[in-house]
Amino acid sequence: MTGATSPPFVFVVDDDSSVRSSLKLLIGTVGLEVESFESTEEFLRRNLPDSPSCLVLDVRLRGISGLDFQRELAARNIRIPIIFITGHGDIPMSVRAMKGGAVEFLTKPFRDQDLLDAIRIALERDRINRHEEKELKEIQQRFDSLSLREREVTSMVVSGMLNKQIADALGTTENTVKVHRSRATEKMHAQSLADLVRMIEKLKDRRGQSL
Repeated sequence: MTGATSPPFVFVVDDDSSVRSSLKLLIGTVGLEVESFESTEEFLRRNLPDSPSCLVLDVRLRGISGLDFQRELAARNIRIPIIFITGHGDIPMSVRAMKGGAVEFLTKPFRDQDLLDAIRIALERDRINRHEEKELKEIQQRFDSLSLREREVTSMVVSGMLNKQIADALGTTENTVKVHRSRATEKMHAQSLADLVRMIEKLKDRRGQSL
């Protein structure tokens, strides 16, 4: 299935079978797909769907802790929003979880609605992230289609240089620069200079460096 047709998924990882059952029942009442796992290892064997999803994760598990698993997921570049639940939470745990990007840190017993609200926020966050990733991938593909000279001209254009300045820097004519600029703008599907700048800045942010 594609991301457009697949339903949102909620994954639950808790080593207490009664907790898994009750959470699966609760989350299912609002029409969401739910899968539960006894361990993090079991969860990692699951191929995640190409659709918005989130993880309801117990802090205290046998073996690796939920907080350590949060760090492992980040290291594996598995970007799934996490909602922590725990019966033994404290402020340092909560701070560490939130600094790691958790959506919520709920201490048992928590209100059913608090969990459902957190899940709604987490799924929306993942939906936005997926949309941005798709857009970024498309922009990267367009940029990769540019010739080397078109990339050079584009980089100079978005830095604020005028056509004449670019021509002088590259040792070519202003008309040639205009041709490269026009082709690059067309290939990037940019509607304006501001649109082109926005795209290039997105790519720079992703790479953490200049193009």
